[in-house]
Amino acid sequence: MTRRYRALVVVLTLVALVLVSLALALSHNSPCGAPVSLHGDVPRMKAIVSRCYGSPEVLTLEELVKPVAADNEVLVKVHAAAVNPLDWHYMRGTPYIMRLSVGLGTPKDTRVGVDFAGTVEAVGRNVTRFKPGDEVFGGKNGALAEYVTVREDRALARKPPNLTFEQAASVPVAAVTALQALRDKGRIQPGQKVLINGASGGVGTFAVQIAKSFGADVTGVCSTRNVELVRSIGADHVIDYTREDFTQNGQRYDLILDNVGNHSFSEYRRVMKPKGTFVIVGGPTGDPWIGPLVQPIKAGMLSPFVSQEFVMFLAELNRKDLEFLSGLLQAGKVTPVIDRRYSLSEVPAAIRYLEEGRARGKVVISFE
Repeated sequence: MTRRYRALVVVLTLVALVLVSLALALSHNSPCGAPVSLHGDVPRMKAIVSRCYGSPEVLTLEELVKPVAADNEVLVKVHAAAVNPLDWHYMRGTPYIMRLSVGLGTPKDTRVGVDFAGTVEAVGRNVTRFKPGDEVFGGKNGALAEYVTVREDRALARKPPNLTFEQAASVPVAAVTALQALRDKGRIQPGQKVLINGASGGVGTFAVQIAKSFGADVTGVCSTRNVELVRSIGADHVIDYTREDFTQNGQRYDLILDNVGNHSFSEYRRVMKPKGTFVIVGGPTGDPWIGPLVQPIKAGMLSPFVSQEFVMFLAELNRKDLEFLSGLLQAGKVTPVIDRRYSLSEVPAAIRYLEEGRARGKVVISFE
C-alpha cells in the first residue's frame, strides 16, 4: 500500500467518523427538562413550552414570568393565536439539519408559536406608534402565551377593525408567505394564469384571494371536500385532484404556487408557459434529515438549465407586509378561513390535527 493511498484511507475514515458523529448528534433527542419553579410574588402568565423534541405530548402549559416591555417594545395581551407547520417542525426538531441552528438534543428556545392578535397593555418609553388599548396583530416567537413583547418596528400592525381577534391571528405567517410568494418571487401581474396547488390549506386559502386581488385568473387545486370552499373564496377554476390530474389537462400557467410538492418537476414544467415561474412554499416532509428542503434544492439545481424559473422561498415577517395585508382585509378582498378553534390548554391537540395535513384554512387558538 503506497503512502498516498494510506493517507487517503485515513482522510476518508476521518470524514466518515465526523459525518457519523454529526448524524448522531443531530438525531439525538435529550430528555425533557423540568419546568422552572417560580418563587415570590412575581407577575405570572400561562404559556406553551417545549423543553425537548418530540410529538405534541412534549408541549406543556406552564406558568412563566410575565414579560415587561423594554424601551422599544410593546406588551400585548394575547386574545388569539394560530398554529403553523413551522411550529411542529420546531417541536419535533425536523428536518434534523435545522437543529444546527435551533439546538442539538433540546431546543434553545423553549417557547412555541408565532402568530398572535391582542390588545396593547403597555409600551416602552421610546414607543410612538402604539398606545395601551390598541388592537394589534403580528408575529413573534413564543406567541402561544397570555402575553408577548414585540419590538415596535418589527412584525406588528393594527388589527383591521372588521376582523375578530381569531381572524387576525390567522393572518401573519400564512398570508405573508402567500403574498411574498406571489408578489415578490412570482412577480404576479393582472391577467396572468395562476395555479395554486394546495388551495384549501392555510397558505393556499390566502394565496387564492391575494392572487385575485392582483387581477389574476386563478385555478385552485384541492380535494373533493374542499372544491366548494376554494370556489367560494374566489377561484375562477377549481380542479379536484382526486378526479383530474392538472399536469395532464393541456392548460398552461404563467405562475404556479406549490404548497404540496406531489408532482415531479418535469410534470410541472409541462403545464408552465415557456417563461413561467414556479414558487415552492411547501412539500413532502418524509425525509427526516432535510425534509421539505428536498424540493427547493432540486429547484435551485434545475432553474439555471431551463427557460422557466424555479424559485426557492422562505417568507420573512415584517410590518410593511402586515400593513399591506391589513388594507386587503379591510377592503374585503381577503377573508381568513378558519377550520378549527382550540383553547391554550389544547395546543397539543391542535398541532396533532395540523400535522395530519387536512386542515381547511387555519387552526386557531382562542384565549377567551
